Amino acid sequence: MLAFEVRYRARGTERWAYGSPGAGLGPEAGRARNFEMKVSTDFSGVDFPAGTLSPSSHGPHAAGWNGTWAFTQIVGTKSLGIVLPEKLNPGALASKITFFAPVSLLFFFFVTGVLLAARGRAIHPMNYFLLACAFFAFHLLFAYLIDQVPIGPAFVAASIVSVFLVVSYARLFVGWRTALVQMGFSQLVYLVLFSFTFFWKGFTGLAITLGAIVTLFVIMQITGRLGWPPTPAPADEARPAG
Repeated sequence: MLAFEVRYRARGTERWAYGSPGAGLGPEAGRARNFEMKVSTDFSGVDFPAGTLSPSSHGPHAAGWNGTWAFTQIVGTKSLGIVLPEKLNPGALASKITFFAPVSLLFFFFVTGVLLAARGRAIHPMNYFLLACAFFAFHLLFAYLIDQVPIGPAFVAASIVSVFLVVSYARLFVGWRTALVQMGFSQLVYLVLFSFTFFWKGFTGLAITLGAIVTLFVIMQITGRLGWPPTPAPADEARPAG
């Protein structure tokens, strides 16, 4: 039995591994006793490659992350390793957000249409078309801004522009209150927050699903006691403000 200790520093951009897939800890599948490996990183976003052994213990420390693989006896059939965190790719993110833009618009129009109908009000199809144009201004502006400015400011700027376009247009035919409270808030949820979920890698689908369920619950509670079709709004409420 041989006992030895090895220490070294390494740098990488994608992943680090000890051993090779299929062969494990050495060129041949073998057995090791009293094996212990400790890994310290200067970053905290650590993941583990598929098909590798999980650490016996791990956790954050002041400068990053520590992991320990400790085994009294191990058969070397799997390698050990970690996946390094990658910087968010702005182009890929913009493509995903744009691809799902019709879904977010559908949520926005669904909530807007139902809430207006619940109050006995309706807007012209041309209004919906121009609202959609203002809605998609976010995706167009965001896609081009990320080539010029950091992704955070680009996202904020595109959100502000799109929400301003929608609210300033909607107030002309539904009034300031409905434009701000109903359409502005709905756009913040179904455009801005919906798009922001794509920053949460691995949780986007769950976040959107939970949002859809909450939306359905709220709409059902608001409209559950209404008769269909709802009673039209009084004439002074149905006219644009101003």
